[in-house]
Amino acid sequence: MKSLPYFCRGEVIRGFGRGSKELGIPTANFPDSVVDNLPADISTGIYYGWASLSNGDVYKMVMSIGWNPYYKNTKKSMETHVIHTFKEDFYGEILSVVMVGYIRPERSYDSLDALVTAINDDIEEAKVKLDHPEHLKFKEDNFFTSGPSLSSAPPSTTSTVSQTIMNGH
Repeated sequence: MKSLPYFCRGEVIRGFGRGSKELGIPTANFPDSVVDNLPADISTGIYYGWASLSNGDVYKMVMSIGWNPYYKNTKKSMETHVIHTFKEDFYGEILSVVMVGYIRPERSYDSLDALVTAINDDIEEAKVKLDHPEHLKFKEDNFFTSGPSLSSAPPSTTSTVSQTIMNGH
């Protein structure tokens, strides 16, 4: 995929509410404005890379892009699982990610257990691949320290800021 690495940033919004509750794997969801601007060659599937919240620490991540066939979603989504335990939700924060590699296409599963097992396998694969020098270098990219932070923006401009954040590679 010629668009990788792909850098994107957006406000964390409420998703379908299944990540933490049903799967035990919390995800941060991007708004449609970010999803709709993905390059055409970034197909649906599972990706790995780096993520940071509001210019904080940078963590490993896996991301599902697509319609989540197990749940038969009708709306395309970008759901990021940051491989770190956070003390609380971070809706409204700015999530910055760089996708550096592709793991697999989207699949449907016969059971919730099979889906959870696949996600955990994806997480383990991402952890290993992100330790390779060609991917590790992106953890220190200026992208993670140069982006806007909603926490410093007045509440009245929050929605305007999230709609104008540029994405690309």
